Amino acid sequence: MILAVLQARVSSTRLPGKVLREILGAPMILRQINRVQRARSIGRLLLATSTDPVDDPLALLCMQNDVACFRGSLDDVLDRFYQAARPHLPEHVVRLTGDCPLADPALIDHVVGTHVAGGFDYTSNTIPPTYPDGLDIEVIRSTCLEEAWREAELPSEREHVTPFLYGRPERYRIGAVRNAMDLSALRWTVDEPDDFVLVRTIYEALYPGNPAFTTEDILALLERTPALKTWNVRHARNEGYEKSLKEDGTFNSGKG
Repeated sequence: MILAVLQARVSSTRLPGKVLREILGAPMILRQINRVQRARSIGRLLLATSTDPVDDPLALLCMQNDVACFRGSLDDVLDRFYQAARPHLPEHVVRLTGDCPLADPALIDHVVGTHVAGGFDYTSNTIPPTYPDGLDIEVIRSTCLEEAWREAELPSEREHVTPFLYGRPERYRIGAVRNAMDLSALRWTVDEPDDFVLVRTIYEALYPGNPAFTTEDILALLERTPALKTWNVRHARNEGYEKSLKEDGTFNSGKG
């Protein structure tokens, strides 16, 4: 069984409450969930958030919309992710993050298919990045996820879930999905206020005519409206991970 775990929390540092901000009358996180649920390869989807009271509204939203929700550690995201997946006994887990309301279900199926067919332990479409930032997908073999959960110690490995795996290509079989055209300069994730404005604008332009609008539809819109291409590109990709790597430099495991 393929389980998708969508990480989300209300207490994001750069744009607090972003997952609950409304796009065309619905919270952003529900817009993303609706898109992810169209992926045929996913057997079950659940949202993993924290036990911090600030995330109570997110848990309530899940309950009201019949979305499975797990609550765990705020800071040890690897533990939260692993504990969310463990009871379901999946063979593979798809990792998604709640800042990607333009998630592409067909691309999810493609990455999952590549992962399973190739017998990989970890597969992503981000190493190297060739898709727009905001279409990120990672697929992990459950036994390898458990190894990461047991052994990872660095702050970056606990906060970002998968660096322990893709950082050890000598130990794990790593799969990569690359786009035919490098679109990595496009930013469709939501971390900053202008990111949200861009995504909301895309929804307003495309959703009323076709709620299942595709990545190709978005790209066509950007060609018709060139200003949207560069609306928010001044923000660096993976700023949160870069911050965690800096924290690794001051980390002391207490061993040795």
